[in-house]
Amino acid sequence: MARATPLLAATTLIGVVTSVWLYLDNRSLRSEIADTRTPQAAPAVPAAPVPQADPWTQTAARSAEIRSRTASGAPPALPAEPSESRLDRRARRTEEFGAMFGRHEGETEDEYRARIGPMISAGLLIPRAKAAEYRKIAEDKAHVTPEQSAKLDKAFEKVYGDVLDYTNKAIGDGTLSPYERNVASWLDYAGGLGGLLGEAQGQVGKILDPGQIKTMYESGFEWGEYLGLSAPWEKLNPPPPPPKPR
Repeated sequence: MARATPLLAATTLIGVVTSVWLYLDNRSLRSEIADTRTPQAAPAVPAAPVPQADPWTQTAARSAEIRSRTASGAPPALPAEPSESRLDRRARRTEEFGAMFGRHEGETEDEYRARIGPMISAGLLIPRAKAAEYRKIAEDKAHVTPEQSAKLDKAFEKVYGDVLDYTNKAIGDGTLSPYERNVASWLDYAGGLGGLLGEAQGQVGKILDPGQIKTMYESGFEWGEYLGLSAPWEKLNPPPPPPKPR
């Protein structure tokens, strides 16, 4: 299970970013649909009945139309090339992500937190609620007492502080940057995050007995995933201003 912790940290990080991005992307899509929606048209007046065509005449006309099309010998038209390639779309998404989560020109740290904090909270609202629900179900199956659960919450306070300190350092030195796509740096960060989450699981082992830990694990619950979603990401330090174009 220790080997899986860095991978779990990486998937948790991706899930956190994706949850926020999808929330914002869906909100933008709903706004575009609302802007382009037209009023409902009035019900159409029923048209007068059309006289039924003679099947013999209709068949002859259809045959003549087919002969006319095949005689022209015009080659079928190829589909138009897409206006935006997959790589172009990826580059555009990177720019949009930087514009959304990066610092705006002249934006202070307090203004950045006021803009980004509610977006992160909204994007993680449902995943956090599900994680809390899964923890409650797993604790019930493992017969975790309310006293044990409270001790876990107390121990996690230090874990969250360590995670925020580690992430703020990564933001400050550019390991995590909203302005560029650097998968190697993200994975490097996720590996360190996995170490912190692994230490948190060690704290769990001091509060729960091995049988309780085994029961919660076999129920499908993962402490690393829970901690990754429950961390107060809204309190992260803002990134530095975007680099000036050369």
